[in-house]
Amino acid sequence: MTVHQAIFLFAIAILGGALNSVAGGGSFLSFPALLFAGVPPVSANATNTLALWPGTLASTAAYRGELAGHRRLMTPLVVTGIIGGVAGAILLLHTPQDVFLRMVPWLLLVATLLLAFSRHITTLFGGRGSNPAGGSRRATVVASLVQLIIATYIGFFGAGAGIVILAMFAVIRVGNFHTMNGLKTLLVTICNGVALVPFILAKAILWPHALLMTCGAMVGGYGGAWYAQKLPPRYVRWFALAVGFAMTAYFFLKHS
Repeated sequence: MTVHQAIFLFAIAILGGALNSVAGGGSFLSFPALLFAGVPPVSANATNTLALWPGTLASTAAYRGELAGHRRLMTPLVVTGIIGGVAGAILLLHTPQDVFLRMVPWLLLVATLLLAFSRHITTLFGGRGSNPAGGSRRATVVASLVQLIIATYIGFFGAGAGIVILAMFAVIRVGNFHTMNGLKTLLVTICNGVALVPFILAKAILWPHALLMTCGAMVGGYGGAWYAQKLPPRYVRWFALAVGFAMTAYFFLKHS
């Protein structure tokens, strides 16, 4: 890693951390930045997971008040989340670099569309009131199976998965939006955390890049949270969408 690459990655991580703290979509910046810096695709995804994980962990702690009283629902979701996160990471590690690189534009497109239609997705089934208990036992079983699929995607790539989790919670009517967001953050943090174990064991993470970007993401996350109170969130969301579509178009043109 050259000095210029280090400065570039640190600056992008600051922007990515700020995006995640305000509107989500930090991976649209940090993952392509690692590719531009010459990191192989699979290693770039693994390194990006570690770089952004401490920020989501900190966010989970901030939501601890919203997490109380949902143990019955969350226990099976956490279990399937752990299984899926590990499975997705192992699947990524067994995917050839060139195959994964050809998948990148499609994965970015899916993630960008999820962000673009996030409000429609999360409100589609959200108009029927809330259920603090988290729905019936049948709803919990179905949600656990859905979470297994989402967690596998998180371990494999992950961008935009939080929006699908929010939609799932809206379907089974779990509390208000703040509660759903807190539970979503917890699940994403757990899935990414367990995915890091196979990445570390396989030595897929480039530690200098990851630690540098972690520091940048923490700076950006703190600053983003502070500026979030002053800047209309829709502007940040539009910026994340613009970046997502631009990166998607770039990788389609380069690797199609």
